[in-house]
Amino acid sequence: MSSPAASARLVEYDQAPEEVRAVFDDIKRTRNVPEVNNFRKALARHPDTLRRTWSTLKEVMAPGAIDARRKEMLSLAVSLANGCASCVASHERAARKEGMTEAMDAELLAIVAQACETNVLAEAYPVPLDG
Repeated sequence: MSSPAASARLVEYDQAPEEVRAVFDDIKRTRNVPEVNNFRKALARHPDTLRRTWSTLKEVMAPGAIDARRKEMLSLAVSLANGCASCVASHERAARKEGMTEAMDAELLAIVAQACETNVLAEAYPVPLDG
């Protein structure tokens, strides 16, 4: 969990150095959003990390063998499993923008919950790997 002091250390656009503004502008243009999220504003405290993580995200989420909706739903599932509230909010919005329905969201939640439960049980029982 983040502390209130940690969450207050965000780099706002009007206070950002030019290199950060360039990444923020790319995020807004690419994601078609008016503002970057607080996660990116926090990363902007270290411009190299902001640039690297944004570049990787763009590459991974680019069109490919898996469509955009599935990519966002996979990201949402991992974020749920890892308990990252800001990532859950971001990827849920993006998945809905890409066409995830309420029924898909509910089914995804059931899958994540079931997988987390069986993962814990498999580790708790130390189940040997099958053949």
